Amino acid sequence: MDHDTVTEFLGQVVTDMGATGAAGSVVVGYRLGLYRSLAQGPATPERFAERTGCHPRYLTEWLRGQAAGGYVTYDPATGEFSLTEEQAFCLADPNGPNVPAVFVLGLGYLRAEPQITEAFRTGGGVGWHEHHDDVFAGCDAFYRPGYVAELVPNWIPALDDVETKLTAGGRVADVGCGLGSSSVLLAQAYPRTTVVGSDYHGESIELARKKAADAGVGERVAFETATAQTFTGTGYDLVAMFDCLHDMGDPVGAARRVREALAPDGTWLLVEPNASDVVEENFNPVGRLYYAGSTFLCVPNGMSQPGGYALGAQAGEAAIRQVTTEAGFTRFRRVAQSAFNLVYEIRP
Repeated sequence: MDHDTVTEFLGQVVTDMGATGAAGSVVVGYRLGLYRSLAQGPATPERFAERTGCHPRYLTEWLRGQAAGGYVTYDPATGEFSLTEEQAFCLADPNGPNVPAVFVLGLGYLRAEPQITEAFRTGGGVGWHEHHDDVFAGCDAFYRPGYVAELVPNWIPALDDVETKLTAGGRVADVGCGLGSSSVLLAQAYPRTTVVGSDYHGESIELARKKAADAGVGERVAFETATAQTFTGTGYDLVAMFDCLHDMGDPVGAARRVREALAPDGTWLLVEPNASDVVEENFNPVGRLYYAGSTFLCVPNGMSQPGGYALGAQAGEAAIRQVTTEAGFTRFRRVAQSAFNLVYEIRP
């Protein structure tokens, strides 16, 4: 046994455990608005307490832990903590990446550890709807910045003739819409287009309706509680699925329903997590992030549904292509990708 290798591995364990505990601290900072407050300017813990109304002893430990993890900057000459412009953009800017949301999501799904552990023993499933509310809110908040940055500027233009149809006034089905952020973004970008969002989780649909109303697009965005195999309507110019096909127990059935729902010249926009077909190529930080979420969310949800599939978040392009082929689609191409997503154009 190489003791240097053991020491190196234990160093990784310390790093991972520190990050695990820090996830809770990030969520505390998010819920209390501490990042937004610190973005206003440098402060000692005492001044920060005055600014936030929180207890200085707790803030001292929080600030020091955040600085130790590189999430906050510390000036030993003044004893002040602050956020750099880049840290503030990621942690406190509502138009930024909203980094804390992924920790809300992570802590949310970790609450289901006892149920997931039991599912390992039994081979049963744990449905999306069985998770803590933080999973739904965190997932929406985590993915939304990526959709804001990519959907309208890059993904829609990459599809053949879709932007023209939506600009003129098209019909869109947003399947597996969750809290409706993607539906709202499409309606805001294309004022002549109507959108129907669907999700099997009724509580998410209620929140999606409120989100659309608050955004002023409620008259052009409708929502229904339905599965991907039973959503209503036909003749859609675009059917969109964002980061959800791999969660389904019957993705082939969902793909067949999409094919039925499309207009003859319609397009299926499918956005899935970025993954290689070569397993070991997914052994990287993004792959690790997705495998963790998939173990707690995606695979258990698929296992909870009829259909016999549990693709998981790192299924890869070949597995997704096979699903669409089995459903009768004949045209499949990757049109875009980012660090987190692969984007496909699929047509009958």
